[in-house]
Amino acid sequence: MPELPEVETVRRGLEPSLLGARLTRVEARRGDLRFPLPEGFVQRLTGARILRLDRRAKYILAPLDRQATLIMHLGMTGRFEIEGGRAPGAGLAVAAPADARHAHIVFETEAGARITYFDARRFGSMDLVDSHALAAYPTFRDMGPEPLGEHFNAAYLAGAFAGRRQGAKTLLLDQKIVAGLGNIYVCEALHRAGISPIRAAGAISRRRVGRLVAAIKTTLEAAIAAGGSTLRDFAGADGALGYFQHRFAVYGREGEGCPTPGCRGVVRRTVQAGRSTFHCPRCQR
Repeated sequence: MPELPEVETVRRGLEPSLLGARLTRVEARRGDLRFPLPEGFVQRLTGARILRLDRRAKYILAPLDRQATLIMHLGMTGRFEIEGGRAPGAGLAVAAPADARHAHIVFETEAGARITYFDARRFGSMDLVDSHALAAYPTFRDMGPEPLGEHFNAAYLAGAFAGRRQGAKTLLLDQKIVAGLGNIYVCEALHRAGISPIRAAGAISRRRVGRLVAAIKTTLEAAIAAGGSTLRDFAGADGALGYFQHRFAVYGREGEGCPTPGCRGVVRRTVQAGRSTFHCPRCQR
């Protein structure tokens, strides 16, 4: 499933075509994705202007000039394609065109852009909610701070970890503690910080928590700069594949040598709460 860097990459890719754009035509080729589309979806969007393109955790938010916000989630295989949009940068690998059978939602703008949402497995979703009630939306109501925001800092995370016996990785994946972190980037950030994913969060010193916060931010920023990670289906709105997967230090590298200089450890895979965890037991403590 796309994680925060992939969703942010898509958001940025959609901005040139959708920011400030008026939707002159909206086509829903089916009445549902993972969930049914909201009542009046097409009618409520047609003629609306998109004021901004924001992101909350792994969701793309498009506030409209009609006091409503379009909420979009990519699910596992969701993907946007823009006809006549910005071409990928030179030297970037490009995904094959999406299968037309999986084109479910089409947006056309006054400027002539055509943006199509494809989703082979239909685990994505789209919803329309009152913008004034966005904070109370069930998905966002109890969500923690954004990891790249100023409210996610050492003092906050130390407080969230205090007295907790769960492993650091388990708590970082809890969306009530921090929004949008996923398995890949938590594994990578913990390695950068030199912290074991299974160490009880409450036993991590304030100094090391500060190092972890910095590692999370650095890892996410590097991944966004690389266009995210393409392991299976992900592609940006311009069709470019992400390439941060080529920089993974531990994720998916079971049995390989740890890249930390002088470590000599071997990357190990364990399972936590049904998810694969990759770490170096030698330099992550």
